Amino acid sequence: MLRLTQSPTDPDFIQNPYAFYDRARAAGDIFWWEDYDLPMAVSFRAVNALLRDRRFGREPVEPLEFPDHLAPFYAVEAHSMLELEAPRHTRLRKLVLRAFTSRRIAGLGPEIDALAHQLIDAFPSGEFDLLPAFATRIPIVVICRLLGVPEDMESDLLKWSNAMVSMYQARRTRAVEDEAIAATEAFVAFMRHYVDQRRNDPRDDLITELIAAEAEGEKLSSDELISTCILLLNAGHEATVHAMAIAVKTLLGQQTPASALAPQARDATIEETLRFDPPLHMFTRYVYEDTVLYGENFKRGDKIGLLLGGANRDPDIWDDPNIFDPTRPVKPNTSFGAGAHFCIGAPLARLELARALPILFDRCPNLHLTAPPQFGNVYHFHGLEKLMVRA
Repeated sequence: MLRLTQSPTDPDFIQNPYAFYDRARAAGDIFWWEDYDLPMAVSFRAVNALLRDRRFGREPVEPLEFPDHLAPFYAVEAHSMLELEAPRHTRLRKLVLRAFTSRRIAGLGPEIDALAHQLIDAFPSGEFDLLPAFATRIPIVVICRLLGVPEDMESDLLKWSNAMVSMYQARRTRAVEDEAIAATEAFVAFMRHYVDQRRNDPRDDLITELIAAEAEGEKLSSDELISTCILLLNAGHEATVHAMAIAVKTLLGQQTPASALAPQARDATIEETLRFDPPLHMFTRYVYEDTVLYGENFKRGDKIGLLLGGANRDPDIWDDPNIFDPTRPVKPNTSFGAGAHFCIGAPLARLELARALPILFDRCPNLHLTAPPQFGNVYHFHGLEKLMVRA
């Protein structure tokens, strides 16, 4: 197995991780990333197969050990379906899907349109950062409305969410952990209040539907409900903010971005932006059975990383994969995962991109960059620090 060293916090890597992925993939499906002390799947066939193979999963074989100060964070994680496998994952996902229906999501389209127009109306005349003005606002407002939490809590929810997801980032330090724990405790207290309120005062929102959702005589416990709402808020805004901002950045490099988002081309263009530069680059799995994988031996309890960003640039699947081509025939990519853990919010993320981006480029035909975009030190996420533009 090829062994490679590459700091995930190195400035050059943060701006362009794909050169490293290409180097790793050239030697085979799996390599050893010294900085993580883990084997990594980097080809499309390996990543796609491991996402679907039930011999691998998110739950550790042995109970996870962590220092006492991190207990509040892992108490939430213990009930998060992102971190669980069957039968708990199956049960939780089934209950959530009873409330998170395609009809409910599709019904948000007009609200996304109206919100996009409202935000564009408020754009300043000079240079401004498109992230807080547009890309951040749409996902957080939409998920607040969907769950039924007040939009005036938006800044707190963003702060808590950003602090919690930093626990997954390579830049994690004790200071980052302390901020994440404070955010976790505040987030749990807030959500517990809202869950209790909705039990006594049902509304037409997702929290009420999650309370009512039932599968085979079982309902979500309060802790499961709170963890699920936190997961939906964190995942529902973090990845979509990055995806939307990166899509705008990428499309601004095209001669005619508006035409790439015309009705007949829109969906293919959005899939290409997700393939070309996804917002999440790595996911991990535990090995549940001794197995040989692409010539390498794995033992029960081992851990392996799946490089989604590397899989999406595999030349065995896509011609000239390092070229952004909105006319490229659509093929499945790994940006939203696959298998049992396929992102439950993928339809909502796609809807937000499909509705908001055409409005942005139609309303702002002269939108252009005023400074080179810079990616932030947030690996294994991949997102811009700011996106300075003029409309």
